[in-house]
Amino acid sequence: MEASQYLRTGPAKNREWAERLTPKMVDRQDVCLVDDDDAVLTSIGRLLTSDGLGVRSFHDPESFLAYVKTHSVPLVILDIWMEKITGLEVQAKLAKVSPRTCVIVMTGRKDPGAKQTAIEFGATAFFTKPFDHEEFLGAVRHALSSQANQ
Repeated sequence: MEASQYLRTGPAKNREWAERLTPKMVDRQDVCLVDDDDAVLTSIGRLLTSDGLGVRSFHDPESFLAYVKTHSVPLVILDIWMEKITGLEVQAKLAKVSPRTCVIVMTGRKDPGAKQTAIEFGATAFFTKPFDHEEFLGAVRHALSSQANQ
């Protein structure tokens, strides 16, 4: 039995709750989020889940790189300035391990050189924090839809 069918046919007290959540829970796509700042992981994670997306957060870029070797990742959102390894280095390694993964880069520093490098490495979007949430979600949706069409 498909998960959405089970949720819709469950006990009456849970049916209303299930019908509201089923489309987002069953159809959601997981997005990976990599940032060494817990507050950013929490806030961006909440923003993405509020749009119906599943989020897998990584505080450590190396953990993300290990994860992507064994899992399909349609989209990763990377911070540039992290302690152990920069987001640009992660992006370069990711291109070798999972070249079909879309990348959105974000940073707290205005750095035209980093933006240019990220775009040259194939990032689909680049955001300087703080950024417009709707514009950001639009870029996420666009990246996921282009990934689905590949």
